[in-house]
Amino acid sequence: MSFLAPTPPPYDPLAWAKLPLPERARMVCEAWSIQGYGTPLGVFVFYALKVALYVGVWIAFCSVSPALGPPSAIAAWWLHPLAFQKAIVWSLLFEVLGLGCGSGPLTGRYAPPVGGFLYFLRPGTTKLPLVPKLPLLGGRTRGAIDVLLYAALLIACVRALLAPLPAPADFLPIAALVPLLGVADKTIFLAARAEHYWVTVLCFAFAPSWIACAKAVQLALWFWAGFSKLNHHFPTVVCVMTSNGPFTRFPWLRRRMYRSYPHDLRPSALATAMAHVGTALELGVPLAFLLTPLGATPLVAIVLMLLLHGFITSNVPMGVPIEWNVAVVYGGFALFWAHPDVSLMTMAPPAILIFLLVMLVALPLAGNLVPESLSFLLAMRYYAGNWAYSIWLFRGEAYRKLDRLVGSSRWVYEQLARFYDPATVVGLFGKVMAFRMMHLHGRALPILVPKAVDRLEDYEWCDGEIVAGLALGWNFGDGHLHSEQLLAAIQEQCSFEAGELRCIFVESQPAFRSTLAYRIVDAKTGALDAGRLSIAELRARQPWGPPA
Repeated sequence: MSFLAPTPPPYDPLAWAKLPLPERARMVCEAWSIQGYGTPLGVFVFYALKVALYVGVWIAFCSVSPALGPPSAIAAWWLHPLAFQKAIVWSLLFEVLGLGCGSGPLTGRYAPPVGGFLYFLRPGTTKLPLVPKLPLLGGRTRGAIDVLLYAALLIACVRALLAPLPAPADFLPIAALVPLLGVADKTIFLAARAEHYWVTVLCFAFAPSWIACAKAVQLALWFWAGFSKLNHHFPTVVCVMTSNGPFTRFPWLRRRMYRSYPHDLRPSALATAMAHVGTALELGVPLAFLLTPLGATPLVAIVLMLLLHGFITSNVPMGVPIEWNVAVVYGGFALFWAHPDVSLMTMAPPAILIFLLVMLVALPLAGNLVPESLSFLLAMRYYAGNWAYSIWLFRGEAYRKLDRLVGSSRWVYEQLARFYDPATVVGLFGKVMAFRMMHLHGRALPILVPKAVDRLEDYEWCDGEIVAGLALGWNFGDGHLHSEQLLAAIQEQCSFEAGELRCIFVESQPAFRSTLAYRIVDAKTGALDAGRLSIAELRARQPWGPPA
């Protein structure tokens, strides 16, 4: 296999694309279970270089601070509080530029491999305001004020990073601009990974004992990520991730992830056990840090943390939150290892404590109990497999109307055609169907697609993640970014006729509930169907249809 050539599927992709859904889904899911996405080696090199860029630029920003010293002395200063502050601000900037999560081929972004600033600095691009009719900051497309606010955030971040010794005043503009931009466009607020980086920046700006506050943020990230996996979704994540990992390319191992490959692709006992261990590990990390006596080195917690994030990062999961995982691991060392004597009980003043209770307790709890009300990022439900998602079905070549949108990315086939022949393009993009359907919630699609369209063969299947990427400039597994609000914005600009675009919206399963909700909508005529599906029924089904 050449450096950029994907692993070809074991079928003719062009003939496969003309088959009915059950047969098409079965073939592509069987292929994924052994091949994964078929990612070329060059893609993994791309992400490795991006991590090197991320770390290298942080070192460069730290080198402008005399209190830290030159890069050659990094061993002496890498855990300094100032280095941690610069890591958080640089991570926020890196993400809001579109260089981190949601970038590159493993998020359906090929040419160009990033969106972010290519959209957020461009008037006329599509946005999702918190209050659509709000004067100045509302509307469905980006205006001059939106661009200026985003540019101001970039400048504020660079200013703080170049300051030899950043003061609270250097963090205040960032603290103010991120939520303001969130009102104008929810996409930017989420792209900045505000639930982690923005909350921590506010601690820098307003909390005298910000290390204690930053510790609380880190503990919440781990706890809620583990809590969100206390359901039946996560075993399917383990299957999908193991079948796609660069270091798990052993056919015997990938087959063992499933009950009886290729006839029964539900999670095996091994995959289920791995999921339980992963959940316990994610919950165990914050517990181990909390149980470490004050002033003692949290060695056990650090080892557990490295095991957890090492496993995640080595699998290079779709969405590629690699730099974020690096930042979390670094935070574990810079906060808990370097400052074991700092207690969480020193988090005053009261206003900051209330703010943290809202951001770290109330919102994640609400996001788990009522997932339709909040982004999975704000709920800290990371990579649990229990996500809202959508499938967009374009009749014939109606997808070409998306060319009317302002943006830097074109239809995904056109992006891939710069590198591959038509059969390879269809084979590679078709694997996205398997990624979605092999998760537990994706087993709803054989039930819902016939409700949405009469003949799937007449429609082009596109995951909502791909649509969000080319329309908004950023996508990272949040189905709320490509739900009815985006559909309305696209319909206003593209004018699809009745039946030309049908969307299936599937919501997350609420905690302690046994069903998940769905909606089917026509771009022009509106709602067609809605209801709930039983999780027990989905667990009994194969990704392509009825039980084996």
